[in-house]
Amino acid sequence: MSISGLEKSDVWCKARNFAVRVHKEILPILPTEEKFALSQQIRRSSQSIPANIAEGHGRFYFQENVRFCYIARGSLEETLNHIVYANKVGYIPEMLYKSLAVDGENTNRPINGYIGFLKKSKQGANEPGANYVVHDLSSDYITEDNTSLSSDSNIE
Repeated sequence: MSISGLEKSDVWCKARNFAVRVHKEILPILPTEEKFALSQQIRRSSQSIPANIAEGHGRFYFQENVRFCYIARGSLEETLNHIVYANKVGYIPEMLYKSLAVDGENTNRPINGYIGFLKKSKQGANEPGANYVVHDLSSDYITEDNTSLSSDSNIE
């Protein structure tokens, strides 16, 4: 059974396989004190990689698909960061860390390739509404120096 063509997508399959590997090989060996901290962060960030590729795939315009691929790539980098940390604090062995780092790079390359393909092909660029662009107006950030306030002041 195919999930609307996603299983034919090399980039999604690599992302899914990476997430599954992370779940099967890292989460079970993390210490119990990390059950609600690092373990949850790794679980969420790794699941986010194929999920964002899938969500982008389901979007109508290539710009949205590219944006979700950027998010997937960010989630991959976040997961790799957690794996580096887990190795540095001794939660996972060096050999597993190195293997997952290679697997992460092998997941990153097709994501970048897919982003390039989407930008070049511009699928959905001629559909109604594709030329509408949303612009965020820049706003100034106001900062206050609260060092002169006493600790007894009520700040709301």
